[in-house]
Amino acid sequence: MMSTIAFLGGGRITGALCAGLRLGGFDEPLVVYDRNKDKLSSLRRESRVEIAHDLSSAMRSAAIVLIAVRPTSVAGLLDEMKALSERPKLCVSLAAGIPLRKLRTGTPGVQWVRAMPSPVCRVGRGLTALCFDRRVHRKQRTVVGRLFRRVGQVVEVPENRFDLFTATFSSSHGYHALARLSEAAQQAGLDRKTSLIAAAHALADGILYWRESGLSLDELLHEAATPGGIAAATMEAMDRAGYPRVVAKGLAAGVARARGNARG
Repeated sequence: MMSTIAFLGGGRITGALCAGLRLGGFDEPLVVYDRNKDKLSSLRRESRVEIAHDLSSAMRSAAIVLIAVRPTSVAGLLDEMKALSERPKLCVSLAAGIPLRKLRTGTPGVQWVRAMPSPVCRVGRGLTALCFDRRVHRKQRTVVGRLFRRVGQVVEVPENRFDLFTATFSSSHGYHALARLSEAAQQAGLDRKTSLIAAAHALADGILYWRESGLSLDELLHEAATPGGIAAATMEAMDRAGYPRVVAKGLAAGVARARGNARG
């Protein structure tokens, strides 16, 4: 049986997770600690969260504590946790790039997990990457996995690949592609509304078909791109213009930023 879940930080990902958990039927207490009162008021209205007025009370009765602050704020938060007489047994860090070795330093007795949930968890169709410290035992792994499966799919990723996965799976890629494809269509002569409809259909429906058809990506590309056809010509021109290289550079920049968080 799950019990209280505490969030340290009331930003966007906390809002998405709380909304997704409530949508997924999670009725246990959700406690949030944040110094921004406006964020807390919004979360209370949207997801029936309870407000903690200090760090100690936020963690006191929590089965799991989720660290949901910016990477630059993690060190300060850990210092505050060190000063408390009682610390939680199980903590999950949502801070991109902060490795397990930094999280467990100075927090004896705390079992650490890294998690990277997609904001799409708000509607129950997210994806969460998990990475467990070797000290986390099987029962705790099951509890954490069950929690995040309420808001979508869960995949376990080794820590040495965690930052790369984080840079790859972001829903921002879909939004970015949608924006660029629709902009190109507008520049070529379509109106804005029609451009967005066409681009959204190309991206969302194509991926939905891939997920539900059982066909491989190679099979779908072969099916969609008739030799000498419009789709084939479009993709060939994109590749010649450096599309694969641009995507690879983007992922490399994302990984570099995550590693910069670890050094900070």
